[in-house]
Amino acid sequence: MSGCTVQTLEPPAEGTTDGPTPAGKTPAGTSSTPGASPDDAKPSKPKPATPPAPAPRTLWSKGDRGKDVRELQARLRQVFWLFEGPTGTYDGSTVTAVKGFQGKRGLPKTGKTDTVTWERLLKMTREPGKWELYASGGQPAATPDPRCLTGRVLCISKTSRTLRWMIDGRTVSTMDVRFGSQYTPTREGVFNVYFKSRHHVSTIYDSPMPYAMFFSGGQAVHYSSDFAATGYYGASHGCVNVRDEGKIAALFSQVRNGDKVVVYW
Repeated sequence: MSGCTVQTLEPPAEGTTDGPTPAGKTPAGTSSTPGASPDDAKPSKPKPATPPAPAPRTLWSKGDRGKDVRELQARLRQVFWLFEGPTGTYDGSTVTAVKGFQGKRGLPKTGKTDTVTWERLLKMTREPGKWELYASGGQPAATPDPRCLTGRVLCISKTSRTLRWMIDGRTVSTMDVRFGSQYTPTREGVFNVYFKSRHHVSTIYDSPMPYAMFFSGGQAVHYSSDFAATGYYGASHGCVNVRDEGKIAALFSQVRNGDKVVVYW
């Protein structure tokens, strides 16, 4: 006999096997599926659905009015999506312009100005100046000159480009006006209406001057079809042009020879 002794081998403790697991045997605490953990057998909980992003808030839409709409229109004019106005009224032309701007940038073509549309427009434009905001008129009339506060006065502001018809300090009506160019400026100061001519035609320029009310040499307040058609993109030869024929027709019927005219900045 050899000098070797027989050693009794104790079975290994469960869960500590180093080698491969015998076929048909699964160590305690493990899954029968290769690579799976005990938790894999449990049903998984459904993940909560991601809520949809909130729709952008509408700022202005058709029918709205005000200075914010006027600024929107002025900015749309800067990027050549709107060619009319600004008027301060969200009209059909504004809806069409907004749709075009939105479609060009892959935004929903709603025609409504929402927060996303407005932010995109702000990045592409600059803050409009006063003349851009009132390129087609509509600017509030300036505070009357002190010389306008007594009597019957055509109170004409070059700053706001407006005419107030005033009687004893009370404003009866207001209207948009334009003036002469730098080469033919409208005179400033205090004058009086000295001649009225309902169907006047200029003898110098051979152009109609309806509802003319002359106050200084050949300069008069009168209706201008060119002003009505082109707005402030033109100028007179020194006269005070009125664009609203209905308003100046009413004014012509009320003004008398001798009434005061004040032209000021």
